[in-house]
Amino acid sequence: MRSGIWATKSVEQSIEDTDEPDTRLRKDLTTWDLVVFGVAVVVGAGIFTLAASTAGTVAGPSVSLAFVLAAIACGLAALCYAEFASTVPVAGSAYTFSYATFGELVAWTIGWDLVLEFAVGSAVVSKAWSKYLHEVLGVIGLDVPTSFSLGGFFAFDWGALFLVVVLATLLARGTKLSSRVSAVFTVIKVGIVLLVIAVGFAYVKAENYTPFIPPAAPGGEGESGLTQSLLSLFGGEGSSTYGIYGLLAAASLVFFAFIGFDVVATTAEETRDPQRSLPRGIFGSLAIVTVLYVAVALVLTGMVSYTRLDENSTLATAFGELGITWAEAVISVGALVGLTTVVMVLMLGQIRVLFAMSRDGLLPGALAKTSARGTPARATVLVGVLVALVATFFPAGALEEMVNIGTLFAFVLVSVGVIVLRRTRPDLPRAFRTPLVPLVPILAVLACLWLMLNLTVETWLRFAIWMVLGLVVYAFYGRTHSRLRERQRSGNTT
Repeated sequence: MRSGIWATKSVEQSIEDTDEPDTRLRKDLTTWDLVVFGVAVVVGAGIFTLAASTAGTVAGPSVSLAFVLAAIACGLAALCYAEFASTVPVAGSAYTFSYATFGELVAWTIGWDLVLEFAVGSAVVSKAWSKYLHEVLGVIGLDVPTSFSLGGFFAFDWGALFLVVVLATLLARGTKLSSRVSAVFTVIKVGIVLLVIAVGFAYVKAENYTPFIPPAAPGGEGESGLTQSLLSLFGGEGSSTYGIYGLLAAASLVFFAFIGFDVVATTAEETRDPQRSLPRGIFGSLAIVTVLYVAVALVLTGMVSYTRLDENSTLATAFGELGITWAEAVISVGALVGLTTVVMVLMLGQIRVLFAMSRDGLLPGALAKTSARGTPARATVLVGVLVALVATFFPAGALEEMVNIGTLFAFVLVSVGVIVLRRTRPDLPRAFRTPLVPLVPILAVLACLWLMLNLTVETWLRFAIWMVLGLVVYAFYGRTHSRLRERQRSGNTT
């Protein structure tokens, strides 16, 4: 067995730790609950905001193809997640999988990385929710700003603060209750999306799809150097606006819309029949949202020319251009409902990763204590406070791309991990087996790396700084408090 920072935590030990009385989670979730969580977290920003803005500024009508490309990358990674989640049904998702495969240092790295996906993602979407709250209040005649500038860099976003506090309270009361609330909200927002597709289809004009991939155009005033995609920089292009580089960059941007389907894996420990339900929950939710995204993108770009869309455009913009004012109001309400569940499930994922890391001693163990309701209440409070601070006072800025690169990095490690665990632990029972190993995991890695290359140079630099900061935290705390290393020093490795 490896020791030190490369020590791996056996699958058996991970499963055994789930039975500790003080840190035991309640098993309440079914396949339906997992599908609901998956759809709840994914159907949100992508449908109501990203499709329109990306079509107008990056890809044109080919934004629908960009969604397909992003979905393929997610689907390949989902095959790998499904095998891991059904083999190691323990909270923590990619963090737990990496601990069993690559060792403690990599596990810490991916756990720190997941903060970018879940906690930062929660803050970003909370701010989007606050903007839609302002629009909905305006519809009913209340022109009340939800955000106030504090001067300079900071602002006070009371709308985002309100949402995070309410959702943190709900999550502390139990995962099953959260699932029920999420189910109601998800039915409402999917219904609104279907209504939008049906109404918008009647206004589609074939000429708006031409050219499907617009010719490459010079980038905006600031699009060069650090702000262009890494791939276009290496390819010698001046920008990634329209053309083939625009399509590729768009796939990386709309990937943000799929973020969260992997949150299903973080609930493995709370699922009644994880071996059966987890793969179904992952694939079911991903299939549903892909169909919805592509349909909305096709209708949107068919209703109005992409040249009439810009970085501030939303799904409501297309209906407004055609004078369908009632649809604007319905879409704003749908976005408000939709983004509510996105934030809730992203926070749920962050809480479970934090819980798993704390149970292993890499973060303070007190955060792994569960309440009488069987939820990690302390971890919930901490995540709620941190997300509230970021969402309330800091601008969203380029945080979306930070979330993307963090998620893609996690997908790469999980995909490689399937190959490694097949070789090191071929004896493990696997309720779901990724097909065509190592081909599918390798394709997943290549697809994710390709999407990462289409993110900006600036994003890569910020990601590097974030990861270095995480290594510093590990060196000064996690390395010295690891329960696995304590067991090794005492000779108890079971």
